[in-house]
Amino acid sequence: MTGSHPRPSLSRRSKILIGIGVGLLLLVLIAPRVVSLITDWLWYSSIGYTEVMSTTIVTRIVVFAVVAVFVAAVIFGAMYAAYRVRPDFVMLSSPNDPLARYRTTIGTRPKLMFALPAVLIGLMAGLIAQGSWATVQTFVNRESFGIKDPQFNMDIGFYAFSLPFFRMILDIVIIALVVAFIGNLVMHYVFGGIKLGGGGQRGSLTRAARVQLAVIAGLFMIAKAVGYWFDRYDLLYSDRRGDIFTGATYTDINFVLPSKLILMAIAIVCAIAFFAAIALRDLRIPALAAVLMLVSALIIGVIWPAAMEQFSVKPSAITKEDPYIQRNIQATTDAYRIRDGVDVTYEQNWTSTPAKPELVNADEPTLSNIRILDPDVVSRAFDQRQQLKNFYGFPKQLAVDRYPVKEKLPDSEQTVERQRDFVVAVRELDPSKYDANQQGWINKHTVYTHGNGFIAAQANKVDEASGADSRSDRGGQPVFLVSDLDTIGKPGYAQQPIQVKQPRIYFGELLANVNPDYAIVGSADGQKHEYDGDGLTYTYTADSGVPLSNLGTRLLYALKYGERNFVLSDQINEASKLLYNRDPRDRVKKAAPWLKVDSKTYPAVIDGQIKWIVDGYTTLQNYPYAQRMSLAEATADSRATTVGQTGRQLPDEDVSYVRNSVKATVDAYTGEVDLYQFDTQDPVLKTWMKVFPGTVKPRADLDKNTDLLAHMRYPEDLFKLQRQLLSKYHVADSGTFYRANNFWTVPADPTTSDDNRLQQPPYYFTASRPFGYDAQYQLTAVMTALNRPNLAAYMTAASDPDGYGKITVKVLPTINQTMGPQQAAENMTSNGRVASDRKLVEETTKVTYGNLLALPVGGNGILYVQPMYTEAKSGNSAIPKLYRVLTYYNAAAGGDNVSVGYAPTVAEALAQVGISPVAATAPEKDGGAATEPAPTANPTPQAPSNNGKDSPARDAAVKELGQALENVRKAQSSGDFKAYGEALDNLDKAIKKYESTGG
Repeated sequence: MTGSHPRPSLSRRSKILIGIGVGLLLLVLIAPRVVSLITDWLWYSSIGYTEVMSTTIVTRIVVFAVVAVFVAAVIFGAMYAAYRVRPDFVMLSSPNDPLARYRTTIGTRPKLMFALPAVLIGLMAGLIAQGSWATVQTFVNRESFGIKDPQFNMDIGFYAFSLPFFRMILDIVIIALVVAFIGNLVMHYVFGGIKLGGGGQRGSLTRAARVQLAVIAGLFMIAKAVGYWFDRYDLLYSDRRGDIFTGATYTDINFVLPSKLILMAIAIVCAIAFFAAIALRDLRIPALAAVLMLVSALIIGVIWPAAMEQFSVKPSAITKEDPYIQRNIQATTDAYRIRDGVDVTYEQNWTSTPAKPELVNADEPTLSNIRILDPDVVSRAFDQRQQLKNFYGFPKQLAVDRYPVKEKLPDSEQTVERQRDFVVAVRELDPSKYDANQQGWINKHTVYTHGNGFIAAQANKVDEASGADSRSDRGGQPVFLVSDLDTIGKPGYAQQPIQVKQPRIYFGELLANVNPDYAIVGSADGQKHEYDGDGLTYTYTADSGVPLSNLGTRLLYALKYGERNFVLSDQINEASKLLYNRDPRDRVKKAAPWLKVDSKTYPAVIDGQIKWIVDGYTTLQNYPYAQRMSLAEATADSRATTVGQTGRQLPDEDVSYVRNSVKATVDAYTGEVDLYQFDTQDPVLKTWMKVFPGTVKPRADLDKNTDLLAHMRYPEDLFKLQRQLLSKYHVADSGTFYRANNFWTVPADPTTSDDNRLQQPPYYFTASRPFGYDAQYQLTAVMTALNRPNLAAYMTAASDPDGYGKITVKVLPTINQTMGPQQAAENMTSNGRVASDRKLVEETTKVTYGNLLALPVGGNGILYVQPMYTEAKSGNSAIPKLYRVLTYYNAAAGGDNVSVGYAPTVAEALAQVGISPVAATAPEKDGGAATEPAPTANPTPQAPSNNGKDSPARDAAVKELGQALENVRKAQSSGDFKAYGEALDNLDKAIKKYESTGG
């Protein structure tokens, strides 16, 4: 007998209270999610990307439902099956048998009692599985790579899209079977199908219990066998030799791979043994099978490969790993697009012969574009000179872009258009700088809604040389080109190289630092509430934003932000709109959740409109044999980690495949998001374009927008990732790769302190293209020998539409040592003239060194240039000013003819190291903007030519300048510091005399 016990019951009042409590709990848990879903839908509708949200939600719901139903059904079936075959009579183990109450409770409503835990576990499994919606969608819409792995001859698309999906299904099946086995086992125990021995009684197991448990265990072993089959493919991104390379090693292929097949066979045998228990009453067979599986997994799967690795492979690793290292090199260069001869061009033994002076002096694209404004340093000058109001601001790290500039030729009314670099920023709204009396809700969200203006400063010039006039505060300051409400339409604006039609900034990166970042705009009665300038108000006119025209929408956002003013404020009317998610990177990320976005974004003027340009990446975590890299570690440098405000890093994820597949733009006024296909060959992007059709515009649409193409640049984070890889993967020979005797190192930033010596960031600038003398916008970096300071290679990526993405690596000869950036910086700052002057300057001002640029000049010459800034030591109004320009010139690798320049202008600093200042000398008073064309035929090495102009005064000045240059060289060679100083003074006079003649 099972015994009888009274059923527990609750009073009506208790039931009502429990119901109210459950209702409130559900409201607290579900209501915020519902509000978030509805408001997200409204936001996606406002930017025209509802398909992204609908596809994501539908996929999540389907995955959740399928997994939840499957897991719940399996668990319910296992538990109910045990109940259906329970013994008709169960002897009580004692008068107080604790299981009797459970049997009674379950027996009253068995289906409900089994359904509750099954549904609960099914819901949990569904919630976990729905997070893998992307795995399901990419499997359904998968594209082929057209490349097969070298081991199993499977298309890479199988590893990218199919294998993760199969793994997900297998994991769900295993979880369901494990829980089902436990549930079935417990039910059999509760209802007497299983009795434990003890107290003089033997344990027992009914036939029904034995059959059911054997079937579930057998299915589990089949699932394990399938798992061992899939484990074979996982070996291709093994991390066994992660310190050397990623991918299957000799041990993995020759020992682990066979062990997986053996274990798979054993798992199948074990499954058969479990199924055999259905007919055989002897449980020793499945018990022995289980022990065999555990022992085999330990010995065959772990101990044997480890022993062979230690005693057979490691002693001869350099030969045994040879083919597998070669596979890694091939896969890595494919996955990251750094293939020799396809994506990367190497120039071996660069600088092995001395640079020809006439070619160096004629290198006008490089010498005329030397950037003396460091975007990180001069951001403070932007703040002090262009902030205007306390609630405006600029990022601490500005951007560098290029624009065509018309410049007059010397002694002529003719102009020539040249590409010049600009440090650019927009005057954004910066809510973090609001004063106490500006913190009210109305001010923060309805009055101060937008910034005003596009600000640019030509990167190779300042207003005038520092100290030119002691009575003026000019000197060393950027020359600003301003496009805002005060300057547009004013006289002279039409001649400005950068012209903006709509200068108001409603979307910007500074807004990411506040939460919430929303603005309420629009007016129904014609009243303008938005601050637009002193005495000026404005109303947003673009057709974007979420309408707040009805009480329901306002109530939703009141709940979302916890702000009652959405319902109560009379500042909101039927024409009001809500702008939020205003950081460009966040908008792109939400519009394309499958993308990773570059940590840097930059504003550009496209057809008169200010657009934020954002680079988007498609990535894969597992690409067979490709080197696995940490995005956060590979892209971290001194600039990425020390810059506040908007400095970001890529997520801390490991990847083995990266493509800059998408270029995105965000309109600074309307917030419109446009995604453009950039890489037409990327199968990952093609897959996502099938998942979300119409969200990414085809490459043809991008090609039509030539103005946008002209401002696209090679993404910085991808370049840093490739730079890190090329420090090793420039080596094609597996033996050399294993020995690591020809690897490089990304150098530390010489401008940072010794306590915070992080990697030197790459730099954007315009210079001569690697194999030519026409100007090209480039992203560049240098690399040093492995754990050594001497220069080993120079890397550059083309960023202009013509030749975009082509990477050139100039490799220096190893028989000579050339000064690296740290050595050059130390030699420049420790130079006698520099050190003595710096010591005097540092007594009264703060000295900051700008970015150290390494510039190839004249084909084989290496010119280092570093700006030196001074500013007040204290006070919030300190403005960094260009004080001096340092140059360090080496005409050839290992050459002894190395000299240091230190002068107020680029032209003078170049002249001091023996390079003609013509290309870097401007007819205006500035810090070195090039406006005079370089000599093209038979240039004079000692001094600039007169470009065919017949002027006796200039001829005399040229002759005198040439003689002064020669005297400087002789004084440098002699080591006579007194003569050297006199020669520099004479050179300065000669330059000024030359400039006075129109040179």
